[in-house]
Amino acid sequence: MAATQTTTHRIFTMAFAKVYPMYVQKAQRKGRTKEEVDEIIRWLTGYDQAGLERQIEQGNDFETFFAHAPAMNPNSSLITGVVCGVRVEAVEDPLMQKIRYLDKLVDELAKGRKMEKVLRQ
Repeated sequence: MAATQTTTHRIFTMAFAKVYPMYVQKAQRKGRTKEEVDEIIRWLTGYDQAGLERQIEQGNDFETFFAHAPAMNPNSSLITGVVCGVRVEAVEDPLMQKIRYLDKLVDELAKGRKMEKVLRQ
């Protein structure tokens, strides 16, 4: 069956709380911290720490997680590059692009980039 524009990607309905530990583990394997991962997520989405923890505790899916995000960072458009073989700036679906932005930021953190560079400062 061919995918269409209206296809819901499986990741959209996946609980953010199930993927979050993987982001943390990826960073920690490379000597980075959970706090740095949280900082990236807060920077991208506008959540404060309590709001981020609440989203994780509630088990919200990615769609809800990003729908409830207080404010996407205006500098998120500066996130470019390839993650999982896909150029993040070329992703057409807005939700998928936000997910890819987050993936890219965690990748950059795990690769040892300085936090100022990761956060586009």
